[in-house]
Amino acid sequence: MSYTSIKEWRDSEWNRHDQSSHALNAFHDEIMKKVFDTAFETCGAPPCRYSWFVMGSAGRFEQAIISDQDHGLIYETDSEEARQYFMKFGKELADGLNEVGYPYCDGNVMSSNSVWCKSKSKWNEQLTHWLKEESFESIRFLLIFYDARVLKGEKEYIAELKQTVHDYIKKNPHFLERLLENTQHVKKAVGFFHQFLTETHGSHAGSIDLKQSGFFPYVNNIRLLAMKESIDATSTLSRIEELTRLLNYQQELNWCAAEFEKLLHYRLQYHKKMTENYDDIHYLNIKELSKDERKDMKQILLNGQKLQDYTQSVIKGTIHR
Repeated sequence: MSYTSIKEWRDSEWNRHDQSSHALNAFHDEIMKKVFDTAFETCGAPPCRYSWFVMGSAGRFEQAIISDQDHGLIYETDSEEARQYFMKFGKELADGLNEVGYPYCDGNVMSSNSVWCKSKSKWNEQLTHWLKEESFESIRFLLIFYDARVLKGEKEYIAELKQTVHDYIKKNPHFLERLLENTQHVKKAVGFFHQFLTETHGSHAGSIDLKQSGFFPYVNNIRLLAMKESIDATSTLSRIEELTRLLNYQQELNWCAAEFEKLLHYRLQYHKKMTENYDDIHYLNIKELSKDERKDMKQILLNGQKLQDYTQSVIKGTIHR
């Protein structure tokens, strides 16, 4: 199946999968797997076992109608032959995904970049470096990686690498504070007097940045709590589910899943057109909401701030108790 054929099939099938975020993301997975299979046919059989994984909103099973690329490769054998094959394969994957309708990642978090395409042993070295260096970039890469979800190949490769992260955090709980610093810079969409803080200039004037102000407080803080508790789940909802099974979180997070599901619903409800570009998908014009919806959205955003405050108290309590 050519990339052009996959794109035509995708475009003809969208409206059958846009009724829920779960259905939409299952469809995204199906598309990306078809792209992988076509790239596989183009490049020929691999020299060793491998794992292709997605990250970002794809890894968390939280993609919107339009989503950019975030993916990587792990291969078993640390040889020049394997390196050359998988770098070529990674480029074919990135080009194929772009052709089908997934824009290249601005941050170059793709299998075509050697940072995200390595042998198992080199991945382990890189992950250890990210953990020990504690620079802003290393922390950012680590948080991106933690959302990794395998789409094709060996699932245990990612599980083993995440176990390295869990072991390091248990031995070095202060590291949680470095992770916390990376998640605390949030663009507020509700002011001191509970008024909406919308964009004032440009094509998104009158809109709130749903990605930065809505999703990030939930995604980033729940991820951090999941890392603290060694939870392997990748979606925000499944992380919340596993956290609330733990006695310490049951009461504090029992409201969280419903609020996040509302966020997914609002984004899907107001962005169903395939003609929208990738930036547009992250903004929500307040005027499009009814009075009750505006009230609801305001509460969701305020609860995101509440979750951020709670996470900060949990992490600092863990370190300084």
